[in-house]
Amino acid sequence: MTRDFEQFPDNDNGNLLWQMQEDGDDLSEVHELEFSMYFKTQALAEKCALYLLLEEQKISMYLDEELDPNEWVITVYVNLLPEYTDIVDLEEWFDKIASQFEGEYDGWGCTTYVFDNEYYDDQELNEIK
Repeated sequence: MTRDFEQFPDNDNGNLLWQMQEDGDDLSEVHELEFSMYFKTQALAEKCALYLLLEEQKISMYLDEELDPNEWVITVYVNLLPEYTDIVDLEEWFDKIASQFEGEYDGWGCTTYVFDNEYYDDQELNEIK
């Protein structure tokens, strides 16, 4: 497949989306994307978390003890079609929010599931027998 640079620009977001496409991920389906922010203190993270909850965002928050110094991480879970422009818009919004609360926006990721339909079709047939 030839890469469409309008749909998958040559930058971090475009490259990640292109890799997902190349790996067989169906980008025409809704995915749960995870956007991460880091904060130096629990108090700042909690203020940001409350703001995000009031904006009706699904979040998680934890202390990342593997970082030195430890930092508080907020992950925002957004269900959407993984399209470049929507992701860029959300990144700008989350970067602005993180900055408001003296935090740092760190990027996004997505768990992908690629199934071999032939394998699963065979498995279902075997289970039916």
